[in-house]
Formats: sequence, structure tokens, C-alpha cells
Amino acid sequence: MALDKPLAAYETVETWRTGLRDQWGEEPDMTERLRALEGFCEMVGKDPDTIIAECSRVVEGGKRIRIKGRREYAARIAEFQESEDGDARAQGRLGNNIRSFFIHNGIFMQAGLSS
Repeated sequence: MALDKPLAAYETVETWRTGLRDQWGEEPDMTERLRALEGFCEMVGKDPDTIIAECSRVVEGGKRIRIKGRREYAARIAEFQESEDGDARAQGRLGNNIRSFFIHNGIFMQAGLSS
């Protein structure tokens, strides 16, 4: 699946970058993070904004997490990181980059959530 615009131009990617910057007090290096997210988007066949939309719904007073969507994506993250060549540390870093994207967009994620 080809994205219809540069990855950094998606609203959820900007939310992620801004969240990291606010958390750390400096501009984050997004190179590895964007590479990971691009691979994940390619694997699931969806753009970043669609992924987050499938995990949440807007309700009066804010946003609610869709548990089913979150579980499905948690399983896909595990699948994605296991597909990475390299050792467990490299695989974990890959999965953590994707989880960080979800977390900064209001979707709680942690390793092992899919079970």
C-alpha cells in the first residue's frame, strides 16, 4: 500500500512528534521511528490516521478507545516486530516505536496487550 502523502504530513504523525518533543524538551530524531511506522503501515495496508481512527471513536466529551481495535493492532505490532531481522533488542525497539505512536495518539499500548 502506498501512502497518499509523506508520512510526516499525517495529523497523527505530527501529534506523535509533538508529544515526543514536549516530553523530552527537544526535537526528536524521527528517522528510525518513521521508518518503523512506514513498515507497519505497509504491513497492515493502512495510513497512520486510519489506524488511529480504527482504535478510537469520538464521543461527547472526548475520545473513547475501541478495545477490539486496540487488541487487533497490539497483535499486529507483535507480528510486525517478530518479522524484523535481528536480535530481540532490535525487534523490541521496533515494536516500541510503533507503541509510542499509538500512545502519543491517546491509545494505550503495551507489549503483550493482545493476549
